[in-house]
Amino acid sequence: MVYVYILRSVSKPGERYVGITADLRQRLEYHNAGRCLHTSKFRPWKIIYTETFEDKTSALKRERQIKGWTRAKKEALISGNRETLRMLSKWTQ
Repeated sequence: MVYVYILRSVSKPGERYVGITADLRQRLEYHNAGRCLHTSKFRPWKIIYTETFEDKTSALKRERQIKGWTRAKKEALISGNRETLRMLSKWTQ
């Protein structure tokens, strides 16, 4: 299994990070230990969203898709607001 995950900074709640991993616990520890350049200055982090994939190729495709979204669209995904997500998707096509 491979996971696409979204982190939220505890120290700066507006900061988000999207990534992929095969081990969520280990990856969160990696971010919180400051070993990732992009996330080290906003520690600690909390996982706020995950999706599961059978293979890395599918997970990478989804990660790139989410990273290209607006903040509003990501927030709709995180909160599970399908109607807002659908509406925002129509605007960005």
